[in-house]
Parts: sequence; structure tokens; C-alpha cells
Amino acid sequence: MVPHLVTALNGPLLDLEKKILAATPAIERWFRMEWQEHTPPFYCSVDLRNSGFKLAPVDTNLFPGGFSNLSPEMLPLAIQAAMAAIEKYCPDAKNLLLLPELNTRNTFYLQNVARLMQIFRQTGLHVRLGTLDENLKEAQTIELPDGSTITLEPLERSANGRRLGLKNFDPCTILLNNDLSSGTPSILENLNEQNLLPPLHAGWTVRRKSNHFAAYDEVVKKFSKLVDVDPWMLNPFFAKVDQVDFQAVDGGGDDKLAASVSSLLAKIRKKYKEYGITEKPFVIVKADAGTDGMGVMSVTDVSQIKELSRKQREKLSLGKAGNEIHDLIIQEGVHTFEHINDAVAEPVVYMIDRYVVGGFYRVHAERGINENLNAPGAHFVPLAFAQQHALPDMLAKPGTTAPNRFYMYGVVARLGLLAASLEMEKTDPNPEEY
Repeated sequence: MVPHLVTALNGPLLDLEKKILAATPAIERWFRMEWQEHTPPFYCSVDLRNSGFKLAPVDTNLFPGGFSNLSPEMLPLAIQAAMAAIEKYCPDAKNLLLLPELNTRNTFYLQNVARLMQIFRQTGLHVRLGTLDENLKEAQTIELPDGSTITLEPLERSANGRRLGLKNFDPCTILLNNDLSSGTPSILENLNEQNLLPPLHAGWTVRRKSNHFAAYDEVVKKFSKLVDVDPWMLNPFFAKVDQVDFQAVDGGGDDKLAASVSSLLAKIRKKYKEYGITEKPFVIVKADAGTDGMGVMSVTDVSQIKELSRKQREKLSLGKAGNEIHDLIIQEGVHTFEHINDAVAEPVVYMIDRYVVGGFYRVHAERGINENLNAPGAHFVPLAFAQQHALPDMLAKPGTTAPNRFYMYGVVARLGLLAASLEMEKTDPNPEEY
């Protein structure tokens, strides 16, 4: 499934596609050399937006929860990548403990958990599910829509206090599929004898999107020199605004937020003018810590900040798990001109270790080209990325073939992956352990 672009790829992105395809050997070697210096996150997903004049990541998730949306044809690739990832941390691994999110009523998410278990079992691991729910005192079996079941079990700390497992189950590796939005549970701290993947500082208790996009700035500057393109083609401008209180009577921080929005919109307008782009610039205001698509607002004019309604303030002030939002990131909005059956779509690329293992299109019939698609009502169209197995077609007219488009997606998603690697290094509270 390759959605049609509503606008034909025009000047800037056509030029970008040509340059990336021509530089394929250099690009792959560059990634190879970077991975000698940096360790990729265990797994990762990157949300991309394709405007026809710009292709950029808008979010990078270190606890991806949509593995069940991947095409079954891609499973062998995911299993291979999972083998490579596990071998790095525990070559003789036998047992894997998987810790999912607490929302056991979301069967779509639980199907993702079942798919992850399937992938890691195929690598030769015994996989069992623990839970960070302290109220669960005995095993709980949950039936999934496809008729299969998964079983959650209460966690047990070892006698020496340095290991975490289940009854009669001592894992070498613990895989987190919980983004720690509600904080870091004490039961996950000081696990000195096991690999916890991703590490605790990848969770939203510590992680900030502004740190990620600052790292992405570094990565994309180096990459852009390699392929001789304007970094802006691959990179959304952003700004960080701290200590905003949407509930304050005096509109605490509104002026600061409005000034940042105004400044960023001016920068984008300047770029649009440079490239003759006639679309209306916009920015996305969202929490600096992950909110699962909550607390997100699209802004085209600074007056929208100055005239926020009470309902909009409430929406912007609360994130996942009811956390209050005070620190914001303002990000250049990237229009999505990809459509599936008249519904707006954006590609999401999934990676395990440094390998692209598939992806899907997030599709939303009720959202516009400048709105957040990660919202209730979205559905997913699996992307086999089958053309990943085919070489990019150097003879094809730019903008016309699936292999070339998917190769571009894979390259930009891996730039996001590399940025996440740098981000994790820079925010690591115990760098001497590595």
C-alpha cells in the first residue's frame, strides 16, 4: 500500500530524493560507521510527515506499542533483528521478562504485546509477562480479540535484591514496553545483575522531546553535508518553553509561549519564501514529555495562543496518566500530503536495533493535513515495506516508485534512531557504566 501524494513531489523534495538515491553507498557506509560509535536503542518507532516539499520526523518513540500493526510478511526480518539486538546484551540469553503498559483494557495494545512475545519466542527465548501493577497478586489471563490469550504475573525481587523476575523464572534480560509516564517504580531500580532495556532514563520520567530534537539537529547537520542538501528539508524547527501554567488566572507564561510561537512561525515563513512554498505555515504545541497524542495543539497564528479558551487550556495542561504539563516544545508543523482513500495518512517506521523491520500508515479521516493524527479515530494500514528488499530504482522518475519512497522513509527514520542514541548517551545518569 503506497498512498498517493496529493501534491506531486515538487522541486526541493525531488532534488532530495535524487541526492539520497545517488548517495546510497555513502549513506549506508555512514550509518555503519556511526553504529560503531553509538549503540542504537533496543527498539524504536519514528513518525514521519511527507509534505511533498519536506520529509521530516515529528516524533520518536522508544517504547513502540504498535508491533501488531506490522505486516506479517515482515516478521522474519523483525525476528532476525531481535536476535542481533539480544545477542549484544546477553549472548547466552534464555529467559526474557516483558513488562507492558498497565492498561489491560486496551486490547489493541495487548495484541502488540502478544506480537512482541511471538517475535522473541522465535529468537529462542522463553518469554513471560510481568506487570508493574502492584495490586496484581496472582496470575491474570486475558483473552484477546483473535482468540489467543496472554498471562500477566506479579513481579518478584530476588533474595539478594539485585534481580527481578517471576515465580520460578529468572530472566537475563528485562524488556520494558512501558514508557514510565507515571514515574519510575522503585521495583525497577538498582537491578545490578540484569539488562533493563530500554534503560530507565529512556522513560518519560526523565526523557524530553527537546533533548531528542537537539540531538537530531546534530545528526541531520552531518548527514546533510554528506548528501549536500539543506538540513531543513529533513528537520523541523523547534523551540522549548518551560514553566507554563495554563490554569493560572494571569495566563502564567502565555506571553512567553506566544513570543516563541511568533518567532518560530517567522522562521518557517522565511524558509517557505526561499523555496516558493505557498502553503500556510503552522506549529505544533505539545508537552516536552510524551503524552501519547494528548495535550497537542496546531497553531497557524499567534493570536490563537493569546485567545485560548478554558477548554483548550485544560486540554493542553493534562497529559497521559493525568500528569500536569508545564514544559512545552513548539515544533514546526509538517503538512502531510499523503492520503489513503481521501483520509490523511502519515508513515510510522519501526526498527529493532539498527534495522528497519516494517511500518504502517496512521490514517485519520477526520483530521486535516496540519493536524495531529495520533488521536482517537485513527486506524492503521500495515506497510509491508516489501520494497525494502528491493534496491532503490535509480532509473525511475523521482517521486514515482514505492522502493524509492520507502528507502527515503527508512533513511530518515534511521536518522531519528541515531538521534535517540545520542540523546540516551547525553542524558545517561551513569555514563561510566558503559
